[in-house]
Amino acid sequence: MMQSDDLPPLAPPAEVPPEAHSGFMARFRNYFLTGLIVAGPIAITFYLTWWFVTWVDGIVRPFVPMAYRPETYLPFGLPGSGLIVAVFALTLLGFLAANLIGRTLVDLGERLLGRMPVVRAIYRGLKQVFETLFSGQGSSFRRVGLVEFPAPGMWSIVLISQAPSVEIANKLPGQEEHISVFLPCAPNPTTGFFFYVPKSKIVEVQMSAEDAATLIMSCGVVQPGSDGQKKIAALAEMANAARVANGARLQEPAKVE
Repeated sequence: MMQSDDLPPLAPPAEVPPEAHSGFMARFRNYFLTGLIVAGPIAITFYLTWWFVTWVDGIVRPFVPMAYRPETYLPFGLPGSGLIVAVFALTLLGFLAANLIGRTLVDLGERLLGRMPVVRAIYRGLKQVFETLFSGQGSSFRRVGLVEFPAPGMWSIVLISQAPSVEIANKLPGQEEHISVFLPCAPNPTTGFFFYVPKSKIVEVQMSAEDAATLIMSCGVVQPGSDGQKKIAALAEMANAARVANGARLQEPAKVE
């Protein structure tokens, strides 16, 4: 009969190497970042689009009679109906303003607003801004440049606008031609500084205004010309490589001493 002393010693339970824990956390982090890069922009885009549609609906819907609202005949509301009404109304307004009668009414309204001291300045300023931005013929804020600001050796991205008026150009020191620029602030490009710079001090770069806004909002994280799909593929490849490496490490036979 075999004694207990004759039994072979029991092997201690195999311990999970610490690399397995770190490998799992690395894969989890890479997969999470990849999912965040894929889902984040899509979610924010849908959220901003939904906010804009509901905002327009809230403004336009009170002006639409109940008989013409979709929710009158449907058991649920129809998002975007107010936006459709607004688009057709603005298109009809533009069509009427392009005719002789429409231009006459617009001129009459502008003359009426021109006699109001405070409203006159606000209306003229806003009209010039809208005509410049939406006419499609102006060159304001379509070019991007670099200006040495706020100190020598430090460069900031600016949006190049128009040359100053004759009154302002005559008051600027020196004989060199100046140009007006807008310097957006990060991460909110809608705020910034507006100033006049000598034309020779501006280094124009081949970059669109949209790329410049993206660069400013990301504080330099997203560089112009970078491909988002390549970044996602690189993260996925890195996660796959980590998974393969950790799998091979776990399959190595334990050394017997």
